[in-house]
Amino acid sequence: MADSTPEDRDEANTPDDTATADAKSPGDAATDANTARDADAIKDADADTADSDDDFESHHSPALIATAIALPVVLIVGVLVAAFIALRAPVEREPLALGPVPAPAADGPACQALLPALPAELGDYTKATLVEPAPPATRAWQLPEGGDPITLRCGLDRPLEFNRASPLTVIDGVKWFQIRDEVGKTGTWFAVDRETYIALTVPDGSGTSAVQTVSDTINANLPAREPTPGEL
Repeated sequence: MADSTPEDRDEANTPDDTATADAKSPGDAATDANTARDADAIKDADADTADSDDDFESHHSPALIATAIALPVVLIVGVLVAAFIALRAPVEREPLALGPVPAPAADGPACQALLPALPAELGDYTKATLVEPAPPATRAWQLPEGGDPITLRCGLDRPLEFNRASPLTVIDGVKWFQIRDEVGKTGTWFAVDRETYIALTVPDGSGTSAVQTVSDTINANLPAREPTPGEL
């Protein structure tokens, strides 16, 4: 038998490098196991997220989503419509207070015939309520939202400004004499060819329909006569 040399004995006692590389310590095996568990946990989380998305889509149908979007729009439209209706609604007007003026013929037959025949509307102006006690033989009209009124007074004395040189305007058969109030921005028309004097005060910008309508009413209910102006 051949004797083994020291080199041969060393090679026999030296571990195989490949076996050493393949063999892992217990700590390395535990690390690999933890890594595998982490990967499985990530997969489970992704699966749960996918399931949640599926549940959201299944529980929130397109009709439900559309309703959720449309509801605030409907509420906003409702508020706007309510505000528009409130703006268009008639304003509750306060009764008008008219001061007294000398009207010696207010209780006479001419005023008693004229006042009941006056219309409730003069163009856009409607009959207004007067604060009691109201002056006798008076009427007033206002716009729906209020503002400066149109007023009529019957049974007045002859205006001091009305004389033989005063210009007259004939409207629908009635002779009128006008006095301007530049401060108050009104014009007062005096019917001067009837049994008594009738004053119609209209604010600037109210148009001519009030004078025309009252002229028709006067002409239909009170007979005409020649004016009697004052001296110059």
